[in-house]
Amino acid sequence: MATQTLSDLKGLGATVGAPVAAEAVIEAVVPRIDEFGRSYATGRRKDAIARVWIKPGTGKITVNARDDAVYFARPVLRMLINQPFAIVNRVGQFDIVATVTGGGLSGQAGAVRHGISRALTYYDPTLRSPLKAAGFLTRDSRTVERKKYGRAKARRSFQFSKR
Repeated sequence: MATQTLSDLKGLGATVGAPVAAEAVIEAVVPRIDEFGRSYATGRRKDAIARVWIKPGTGKITVNARDDAVYFARPVLRMLINQPFAIVNRVGQFDIVATVTGGGLSGQAGAVRHGISRALTYYDPTLRSPLKAAGFLTRDSRTVERKKYGRAKARRSFQFSKR
């Protein structure tokens, strides 16, 4: 097979139906599973960082060596970390072990959700498209704005006094 090069845009029409070179073929995505049958991913949200391992199991979620119902006491936070499984119809099929540092509980729950979503795509690459469409693979980059000098807070001015 002869490889064609383009010198200008006029030659583009002849190459549209041309066969693809062997070097340009993209190889299939391979699952990333370690010797223990786990997939690992890191999730981030605000100042929280979650290290997440998933493996096939009964649906048990452990966060910082505690059960998820104990660590995330609010039902909204537990619902948040279970959303990726609901999207891909895999509720109760994976055991989760997560280590979370930094931030508050809401940011930590978002970080665990992000980590679970990424780990699911590493375990089974076919799950990437529904998780991507739901927006779970995108890191939410919103963080707290820093305080500026000459200001009371990030944007708040000191109280004005006329006299």
